[in-house]
Amino acid sequence: MNEYVKDLNRIEFIITNACTGRCKHCSQSNHINSMQSVRCADAQRAVEDIAGQYNITSLMTFGGEPLLFSDTVCAVHKTASRIGISKRQLITNGFFSKDGNVIKAVAKNVVESGINDILLSVDAFHQETIPLEYVKRFAEALKSNGGAVRLQPAWLVSIDDENPYNIETKKVLEEFSYLNIPVGQGNVIFPEGNALLYLREYFSDGKEYKNPYDEDVMHLTSVSIEPDGTMLRKSIYTQSAVEILDLYTPSE
Repeated sequence: MNEYVKDLNRIEFIITNACTGRCKHCSQSNHINSMQSVRCADAQRAVEDIAGQYNITSLMTFGGEPLLFSDTVCAVHKTASRIGISKRQLITNGFFSKDGNVIKAVAKNVVESGINDILLSVDAFHQETIPLEYVKRFAEALKSNGGAVRLQPAWLVSIDDENPYNIETKKVLEEFSYLNIPVGQGNVIFPEGNALLYLREYFSDGKEYKNPYDEDVMHLTSVSIEPDGTMLRKSIYTQSAVEILDLYTPSE
């Protein structure tokens, strides 16, 4: 087994770069407006192949807004559930449709697909461009179907800093109090992409910020598959995911 990936335990899918939000804090800058999505059957096969060779205990889908392609999200998680991957996470801003029937149907499918940790991104940044009423409808539908949902806000500077964005985020979170949804720890915004463009005044010049999502390229424990099928600079559409892992060497 390839020594660089022998402890691999997590698979992540960036389902799409398309997004319904235009957030100031987004590390990816302005998301590509393309409606490209990872191909469903190839994604499912990659999950099965990788989990057949490695002790995969966690799988996450996110984006962009992944529920713009909810069928793919649900299919991937059904596969993960069927083969015994224990932690199955979804990150979503909760805004993918204004149609109440669609919102209810997607919520039902998400829960039935086996996702057991639904992280709903709500905060001052998302709610600048995402209507809260539709996010609340989605949250209500998840709860009514027994979904394991928690709120996942983004904090500026720190969770305790009393800047205007954090104050507004706390107000947004209060909007969900009637649903008794737990609030997760969330994440502290990293100075990258839009965050550097719009929020630079909140970051200290000269301070070195460590990206919490950076992987040790010499010892990968997580692998990410992009909307075009790219994984570790190669394509799961033309090579098996296991072959890509077997041939992986760190970039110089």
